[in-house]
Amino acid sequence: MTIRKLMTTLLASVAMASAAQAADLRIGLQEDPDALDTDQARTFVGRIVFESLCDKLVNITPGLEFIPELATSWEWSNEGKTLTMKLREDALFHDGTPFNAEAVVANIERSTTLPESRRKSELSSVETVVATGPYEVTFNLKNPDATLIAQLSDRAGMMISPTAAAEKGLELANSPVCSGPYKFVERIQQDRIVLEKFAEHYDAGSYSFDRLIFLPIPDTTVRLANLRSGDLDMLERLAPSDVAAVKADGSLAFSAATSLGYQGITVNVNNGARSETPFGKDKRVRQALSLAIDREVINQVVFEGVYAAGNQPFPPTSPWYDQTNPVPARDVDAAKALLAEAGLDGIKVEIQTANNPVQLQLMQVVQAMAAEAGIDISIKATEFATMLQEQSAGNYDATQVGWSGRTDPDGNIHSFMTCAGGLNDSKFCMEEIDALLNKARTSTDAAERKASYDAANAILREELPIIYLYHQTWLWAMSNKINGFQAYPDGMIRLSGVTME
Repeated sequence: MTIRKLMTTLLASVAMASAAQAADLRIGLQEDPDALDTDQARTFVGRIVFESLCDKLVNITPGLEFIPELATSWEWSNEGKTLTMKLREDALFHDGTPFNAEAVVANIERSTTLPESRRKSELSSVETVVATGPYEVTFNLKNPDATLIAQLSDRAGMMISPTAAAEKGLELANSPVCSGPYKFVERIQQDRIVLEKFAEHYDAGSYSFDRLIFLPIPDTTVRLANLRSGDLDMLERLAPSDVAAVKADGSLAFSAATSLGYQGITVNVNNGARSETPFGKDKRVRQALSLAIDREVINQVVFEGVYAAGNQPFPPTSPWYDQTNPVPARDVDAAKALLAEAGLDGIKVEIQTANNPVQLQLMQVVQAMAAEAGIDISIKATEFATMLQEQSAGNYDATQVGWSGRTDPDGNIHSFMTCAGGLNDSKFCMEEIDALLNKARTSTDAAERKASYDAANAILREELPIIYLYHQTWLWAMSNKINGFQAYPDGMIRLSGVTME
């Protein structure tokens, strides 16, 4: 072989290797995440970033089975009040400090004591957590908690560096330090989040990309245009109206999974001065809005029939769904009668929503339906993280917002509906609901748990702090050069084994 031919062959081999091991993966997100602190965070897109940034004690399979991640095994004892976990001995945090039992203790204590933590209600059953060996940790519970493993498979189980947390305090949200396959590089608000591969990760060989670049692009049309132009390699939450076009495009690939969560309208019923309205204080007004909405029409008009109409925190595909209470039919006359019963001729309500075309179209349809019943809705389109801040602060009448869903039913309802729930921005509070949802946590009997959820939801359908609308399907579009991507019902993007030609 001549030197010229040898050089040509070598260059071709290098080019092929470079193509097979693409340096960057650019992912289009529907919103910009909120705080990149696992204890303070609440957004769905934040969880997508955390999936590559922060390993968890427990993970899930596509079939929603719990599997080891940082915890290698676990067992229950003491009639369900003691959980003992064995831990990996080869994991490191991105700052080089070791992951061990003491690190788990520090993380759980931070989650349960940090004033700003949204994980408190998720871990409220934990009385103490103790390092019972260098790589063994024991959770001692106040009472049995059927939800704890599920909580530890999400943000409550994501591990951050205790050293970094102590040094940075709340500033950790601006430069997080975890132990995942990718480490934090930079964030420019509303522009990008950049992670780079962590070479010391125990499973680094399963991750092909040198850098992950997350790009928030709220406009679904623009997000898809960026994918088609090659400026993105993948996007999450493809608009249902674009599914057919993506499937017909030979340069793209499509994937989908039924969501575990819901979308609805969260109402301010007790969160400051903005709750002091008939809409916030009189359940009949909220019932009127619910009756004015045709959920099946919304699914067809806005979502091309791809999603499912809903009136509960659990989707119709869930074993926790109450089949005896199907989605109600629209009844404008009944809605008007309820307003009259409340002494109202009509009412004005401001509902904030995320500033993306799909959510705006949804709210425009809801607005038109409500108007026929005498409910005048003004729509306030807001950047997503800002919208959540306003909601937490009580500066809202209502918000069109949803939840991505959790493997255990508790994750879809407890934090939103209990008096001290970490995500209860309505500030809805009813002792009977607390009792039912806390009881559901302590039982390991599925029928007993379901009875508690059914009873709670029967009350909540009357009170309506959240007016449930639909259950979405996660829709991804990506370059057809991407191989190995697997859709999960939780909507996360898991990159182990994913490559790009």
